[in-house]
Amino acid sequence: MNFLQLAKERYTTKAYNGTTLNEETIEDLKQILRLSPSSINSQPWKFIFVSDKEIKEELAKRSFFNEEKVRKASHIVIFCVRNNTQDFEQYLKENLAERVQEYYARMLKPQGDAAVQTWLEKQVYIALGYFLSACAGMNVDSTAMEGIDTNAYDEVLKPEGYKTLFAVAIGNRNPEDSNQPLHTPKWRRAEEEVIVSI
Repeated sequence: MNFLQLAKERYTTKAYNGTTLNEETIEDLKQILRLSPSSINSQPWKFIFVSDKEIKEELAKRSFFNEEKVRKASHIVIFCVRNNTQDFEQYLKENLAERVQEYYARMLKPQGDAAVQTWLEKQVYIALGYFLSACAGMNVDSTAMEGIDTNAYDEVLKPEGYKTLFAVAIGNRNPEDSNQPLHTPKWRRAEEEVIVSI
């Protein structure tokens, strides 16, 4: 796999063709998410894969301008974060090494619950980058979506102990999707504007 070529070809899919990804691909993507990296191996996440048409329809109604993507994608993957720092601290005590617990107690906890919650959310965004890259490598089209009503998603999905941060639509593009590089060339800032070598 030439990752640079994949990065050049990957784009945010704006229209899906309504087909379903095969179960092996979905299972591989589940394992890839499970293996995502996080600071101090914190893993403060839950990932919900939705393919059920009725639930997708309920989520679509709560997805603003992403409504049609939710309907036509093969699956919607909801990325959730722990919503209680005390629960997270209990998880640390039960699962991670003492040195990790000491790092958390010294470096993160003194910043307060709001800062810890922000840090937990950042870990979920690391998983997002990992997941989008995996999708590109597996020839799966994807759309990261913050434009959803996260509270309404939680009312539908009830992810106990977690809250929705964002979702990702995955599936196969509609060949008429005007956002694909074939129709709309990919644009990024010039290398000298974003890369510094010292």
